[in-house]
Amino acid sequence: MLDYTAIARDVFTIEAAAVAGLTDRLDYQFTAAIEAILTSHGRVIVCGIGKSGIIGKKIAATLASTGTPAFFMHPAEAYHGDLGMVESHDILIAISYSGEAEELLRLLPFLRDNGNSTIALTGNHRSTLAQQVTYSLSVCVEQEACPLQLAPTASTTATLAMGDAIAVALMRARNFQPHHFARLHPGGALGRRLLALVRDEMRQHELPFVLPTTCAEAVVNCITHARLGLAIVTIDRINPLGIITDGDLRRAVQCNREQFFSLTAGNMMTPNPIVIGADSRMNVAIELMAARRITALIVVDDSGIVGVVQK
Repeated sequence: MLDYTAIARDVFTIEAAAVAGLTDRLDYQFTAAIEAILTSHGRVIVCGIGKSGIIGKKIAATLASTGTPAFFMHPAEAYHGDLGMVESHDILIAISYSGEAEELLRLLPFLRDNGNSTIALTGNHRSTLAQQVTYSLSVCVEQEACPLQLAPTASTTATLAMGDAIAVALMRARNFQPHHFARLHPGGALGRRLLALVRDEMRQHELPFVLPTTCAEAVVNCITHARLGLAIVTIDRINPLGIITDGDLRRAVQCNREQFFSLTAGNMMTPNPIVIGADSRMNVAIELMAARRITALIVVDDSGIVGVVQK
């Protein structure tokens, strides 16, 4: 019976060695390629066919999301009209492990005539592609993880790692920071944390207001109906006097088992609740909740209590 775990370990060992081996293959051309991208006023266009194209799409996506305008262009489509998207100040990254992919090679005359700098990611430094581009970066590997040495495995991993190295070098050169990343990922958790205002994320309708004199049963009903896990104790809906959370209710029940329903909101509330301004950043709200070990904040502005924001 095959030892599938041993096979997996062999794959990991081969591919890890392939990536580690790139360190010794780096030369002045890597630095020159990075500097060319940094000084260019254009975009980076990534091009590849087959498995190299799939890797190229990921490299283009990584570049675009980390501050380097980039997109993937299919070489066959390029040859049939999409070259119209290429401007003279763009830089093209061509990916071909053999360095002999015809679909890429036939683009080179146009790119030279158009004044484009070109970068090859290839496993063959003597290939036609390596010899005809501006910069050639080696992604050569000793062996593939494929037992037949046919399916691109270690070589695609190495190519992907080289793409990451390019992206990270550019990030470092541009001092790319989390707030830059967030601007390009507004739909993600980090984008929400760093870009959104509290008023963008807060619950502002049907807020659970209760008076200090509101009876315990009514408080429970209010919290249940609002589905926020809390009630805001206030007289004028401008100044919050206290907050009652699910935890406050449980503690009140434990301490006043027989008299619980004779209690009022004023008896159960945590006074002087923590509030946050509606125009504060969400990252400030999240950090405040984490520091105080709470899960919700009352939101206020010049008009009074305007919402509740939660983690």
